Amino acid sequence: MPYRILLCRALHPAGQAVLAERSDLDIVTLQDPPVEQFHQHLSSADAVLCWLERVDRAALAAAPRLKVVSRYGVGFDTVDIPACSERDIPVMVVNGANDLSVAEHAMMLMLAVARRTLDNDQIVKAGGWWAKDGPGMVDLAGRSVLVVGYGRIGSRVANYCRAFQMKVMVMDPGFHPARIAADGFIPIRDFQAGLAEADVVTLHCPLSPATHHLMDTAAFAALQPGAILVNTARGPIVEEAALVAALKSGRLHGAGLDVLEVEPSNATNPLYELPNVVVSPHNAASTEEGLARMARQAARNILDVLDGKRDPAFMVNGEIAR
Repeated sequence: MPYRILLCRALHPAGQAVLAERSDLDIVTLQDPPVEQFHQHLSSADAVLCWLERVDRAALAAAPRLKVVSRYGVGFDTVDIPACSERDIPVMVVNGANDLSVAEHAMMLMLAVARRTLDNDQIVKAGGWWAKDGPGMVDLAGRSVLVVGYGRIGSRVANYCRAFQMKVMVMDPGFHPARIAADGFIPIRDFQAGLAEADVVTLHCPLSPATHHLMDTAAFAALQPGAILVNTARGPIVEEAALVAALKSGRLHGAGLDVLEVEPSNATNPLYELPNVVVSPHNAASTEEGLARMARQAARNILDVLDGKRDPAFMVNGEIAR
């Protein structure tokens, strides 16, 4: 009997090619399924490849045959990890596949905000030239950046910022300060103290109870006037109402956001009315190369688990690896 693999969206050809090498697979492809349809198809699935679908206890209850949850990315806040571990179901992510793409995107957002790229583009295309309020642009060189999260993406961004001649501070309680210092960066243990020195904050930490609304009213008040916020991590790490207030008050130079508290966002989101905000649709990892890397690894993760090879390097719940 073939393994049934549920894809919650059409998979990049690079991932399809990995799956096509096998003759023992029955592949079902949906397109951003509503919850009811998702649960219905989970009932016969041995493996599921998720994008932003929620794999919670209700989903697991509908999936008696499920052997593996594979994520098309490195985030896992939409998956109930303890519930999967209770069922001995590995939750797999594509560590290393999208680091470069997201890090480059973070720098693009940082530069776009600093140089008012979209604002200037719109002015020129509308037949104007300079903005009425002047250039309003700033250099990155010489500014202090606080990199929050020093994993694969955050460490890349720290190095990119160093190449831009920025003063790089790093905060991540998972890394010893000596390790951060050995890499040539300034370790930060006190978040508020780091914010007080930061001209730029770029977020690369996972969403957790500890990081939910990490950037709130108090955090924005602690920043240097005219600071820039970049978020390519998860939307709820930033309290959007506090961000809007900080932008409208002139406290911030601007914000570059790949993620929002609610996705897809409502068209009435007040952030969209502000000219000093650059937004992308949670696609920082979605370069052609990044999509191919993620698709190949997500597909391999499924096959490895089905073949009895659980690779802890890609497992979120590595405690069940065997």
